[in-house]
Amino acid sequence: MATVEEKLARSLSSEGVDIIPYLPYLLQDLWELGSSPRDMLEMVKRHLKISSGIKVLDLACGKGAVSILLAKELGCRIKGIDIVPEFIAYAEQKALAWGVDKLCTFSTGDITQSVHTETGYDLVILGAVGDVLGNPEETIVLLKKTLKKGGYILIDDAYGNDPGNEDYYNRTQWLRFMENAGVELVDEKPIEKEEITAINQEQQAHIIKRARELKEQRPENAQLFDRYIQSQQSECDELENEITGVTLLLRTRDDNCTK
Repeated sequence: MATVEEKLARSLSSEGVDIIPYLPYLLQDLWELGSSPRDMLEMVKRHLKISSGIKVLDLACGKGAVSILLAKELGCRIKGIDIVPEFIAYAEQKALAWGVDKLCTFSTGDITQSVHTETGYDLVILGAVGDVLGNPEETIVLLKKTLKKGGYILIDDAYGNDPGNEDYYNRTQWLRFMENAGVELVDEKPIEKEEITAINQEQQAHIIKRARELKEQRPENAQLFDRYIQSQQSECDELENEITGVTLLLRTRDDNCTK
């Protein structure tokens, strides 16, 4: 069974855990790590009744981009959890800079444990973390445990474009997972190919720059950094050709949530 660290590395497009200590350096120029804060904000404003009493849980929050924007725009209280301490420290600094440090609480933690201990939220957010919590159905079932009855789930993931490709779940399969897990699809926003191509090019340029710096600092690990660049490029190619990134808003439709 894969460890949390191995799943983290895989979700960040790396083949092994050796790259994890270097991720804060490699990703230092990027605040948004996968999820689109603006897309998520628009969905929340469109479908949820907003009040200062709303409680939000942001799992695999990265550097806090989604949490901080939602807190700033909506005035809601948010708890963000991520396994990388440096990401959490950055999120805390950003929350202070944005004036939402009283609304945002960030902590270092393992989200595979958090889904069993965190409860009573109106909305739970999960960024693109691959199979860290299992397949989509297993993931949704676990996320529901953190919610009040009638709560919402906001997921950043992807649909496979080719129904014959067993490596990625297509939209039909996702809908079946949702049905089995007891949630309904409220809203979805696929990412246009032109948009994802532009994002990929910008982010990859930053990562290549930082990887080159690390190669100069640690030439003995040059192959490790080269493999990371290659894995990032492979993910970019997949996002532009084999899968379609999508933001999903789901609503629970049964009583298997915290009252």
